[in-house]
Amino acid sequence: MKIAIINGPNLNLLGKRQPEIYGNKDFESYLTELKQMLSNAAISYYQSNDEGDLINQIQNCDNMYNGIVLNPGGYTHTSVAIADTVSSIKCPVIEVHISNIYQREAERHQSLLSKYCKGSIVGLGLIGYQFAIELLLEND
Repeated sequence: MKIAIINGPNLNLLGKRQPEIYGNKDFESYLTELKQMLSNAAISYYQSNDEGDLINQIQNCDNMYNGIVLNPGGYTHTSVAIADTVSSIKCPVIEVHISNIYQREAERHQSLLSKYCKGSIVGLGLIGYQFAIELLLEND
């Protein structure tokens, strides 16, 4: 099964940016562990700080992957375009947020794309990515 992990803006700074919220581990280190734990899945990874790049990547995954794990970062709350893209593809999408967006600033409480996703995992740290992939694997 092919799973794409797509991370949005500032997630390239994991391990450095606000470790009290996001932890001390960079995503590449976690990705290595994740691929070892879930060796029954072919996991690809993409990160961009650019909204258009993220939209193109999501569109490119449709019909090529069995599922997408998407952490759109700050675009969660602002990007109608990313929400439109998720609503337009057939590939199931699981939305993941490392922090609990509902315990943070008020502007982070609304996700524009949740209603188009198969599900959302928030506030569990990096392990949320593992749970999302396991969910996709179980529901293939």
